[in-house]
This record gives sequence, C-alpha cells and structure tokens, in this order.
Amino acid sequence: MKLHNYFRSSASFRVRIALELKGLSYEYLPVHLVRGDHKQPAYAAVSPTGLVPTLETDGGERLGQSMAIIEYLDETHPQPPLLPADALGRARVRALAQLVSCEIHPLNNLRVLKYLVREMKVAEEAKNTWYRHWVRDGLLAYERELAQLPRGTYSHGEAPTLADCCLVPQIFNGQRFGVDFSGLDRTMAAFEACMRLPAFQKAQPSACPDNEA
Repeated sequence: MKLHNYFRSSASFRVRIALELKGLSYEYLPVHLVRGDHKQPAYAAVSPTGLVPTLETDGGERLGQSMAIIEYLDETHPQPPLLPADALGRARVRALAQLVSCEIHPLNNLRVLKYLVREMKVAEEAKNTWYRHWVRDGLLAYERELAQLPRGTYSHGEAPTLADCCLVPQIFNGQRFGVDFSGLDRTMAAFEACMRLPAFQKAQPSACPDNEA
C-alpha cells in the first residue's frame, strides 16, 4: 500500500495511526500542503479532490477521505478491530469520531485558516483565537459525550478505536496553537493512554520522514 499524506495533516495522521495499529506496512509518499504540492498536476492525477490523504491499495485502487480509508482498512484487515462488535458501541464510536472529523476539523483545517488570512484579511492572532475557540468548544462536547459512557482507558473501552484515531491528531494540532485543555480530564486521559502505545508514537508527525518541526 501507498499513503499520500502530509506530516501535519490531522486527517493523514488518523490513517497513519490505523495502519500502525493494524501492523500494516505502507510506502510513505509526502504531499507538502504548505508548498502547494496538492495543487500540482502530479497529485491531481492521484486525487481528483486535491486533498490528503489518499491511500493506494495493494490492488492499485485509490481511496480518499480519512474516515472512509480507516473503515476500509478495518473491513479488509479486521484485527485488531477499530470498531466495537456491537451495533450500539459502533454508533457511539462513530459519533465520537465524527465529533472531531465533522464538527471540529472542518473549521480549522489549513485551507480554512489560509482563507481567513488571505481573503478575509483576518490578523494572525485573530486567526489563532478562532482556532483555539472552535477546538476547545468541540473538545468540551467530546468530554461531555465521554461523561455519558462507562469509564475506560481509551475513548471507548479498553482498546483504541476509530474515535482515538481522530482524537489524538486533533490534540496534537491543538497543542501547536496553544489550546486550553483544562477541564478535559477524560479526553486527555484517553489521549495520554494512546500516546503510551507504540502505534501512536510511530504515527506522530515527529516520526514522519517529511517532518520539519
């Protein structure tokens, strides 16, 4: 398999976590978003949307969108599972994952932040305030959701799930922008538990070959 991705992209990070949790080897193909690699013809031939990540399967098929890629990996390589065995558990994990991927991330991804600065002429600090507000607001909602669930080591139970694949990258990006994580006790406990696992360590941005930190 091949993964076209960018080290700081939280969507790419999600897929790297899933691949590492499942012990799947892949070729890392960097797409530098800040330099605009995703807008070049070479990547347009790979991804019609120009977004990362894109997974090229062993059979040569190309898949976009991190959530779809992770569920594909979970279906084609079921062990260890990233979704619970029961329908209610799967719905709860997907809801947590979508709280990050559909509610927090779209407001704060790179192209939105660039638009705020370049097109809307928003000052740098105002942009950062925007970022911190929406990340914290979303994580507070995540914390409230966790409070309704039985306490576990991870976001849902005693094994990392799709929810953690989404949570950890969002925390990483939040740390870069100085988000206030106070009062997020269960959320941060799940994050810390994940980061004790080799799979999350290997997937993090500092471990990527295109890391510029």
